[in-house]
Parts: sequence; structure tokens; C-alpha cells
Amino acid sequence: MNYSDLEDKLRELRIEDFIWFIYIGIIILSWYANELERDYFVNNNLCSKSKYREIMIIIFSILIIVYYYFLKDSYDSIKNISVNDSEEKIYLIYLSFVASLLIFVSGLLFLYIAYRDVNIDVELAFN
Repeated sequence: MNYSDLEDKLRELRIEDFIWFIYIGIIILSWYANELERDYFVNNNLCSKSKYREIMIIIFSILIIVYYYFLKDSYDSIKNISVNDSEEKIYLIYLSFVASLLIFVSGLLFLYIAYRDVNIDVELAFN
């Protein structure tokens, strides 16, 4: 690995470190959203219902951005495939792209559900 490649890899790792902080924020928001959802179902608090939906929309909007970053990164890996890369590496790069694409699409679908489900009838579970 030359110096430029090393610099690029370290930059990517710094971005991924930042994304871990975003995930920590998502976890905290999700806990709060669960409390609001519980308050709505137990106490029929319509304010909690509204806040819950808003937070879920915010969560999935943020996740879409994160998922897009990984999708773009996977696509860039495809564009950077070298003729010297092994068949195994090429296969795994394409597999990673497909996985990133599916995660991105699932995020879009969850965001759509959060936006449309005004009665909170559908449980939004994401991992």
C-alpha cells in the first residue's frame, strides 16, 4: 500500500468513526421513541404519538444518508476494480455492492412506512 492509498484508507476510517457516533445517536433516539410509543399505547397520549412519528422519520432520514454513503463507497469499489484483482475479490466487491443497495432500499422503505403510518400500526424494526 503506497502513501496515497494509506491516506485514503485512514480518511475512510475517520468517516466510519464519525458514523459510529451517528449510530450511537440513533440508538438514543430509538430508546426515546420507544418511550413515546409506550406512552401513546398505555396512556393514549396523542402528543407522544406525533413525536414518535417525527423521531422515526428523523431516524430513517439520517440512516438513508448513512446508507447512501456506504452504497456510494461500494459503487466506487466497483469502479476501482483492477485487472490484477482476484476473482474472489471482484466477487466480494460486487456482493458488498448488492448488500449495500438492499440496505439502502430497506431504509427508503422504512422511511416511507414511518411517513405514511399515521396510526402507528406497523412496527419499524431495523438492525
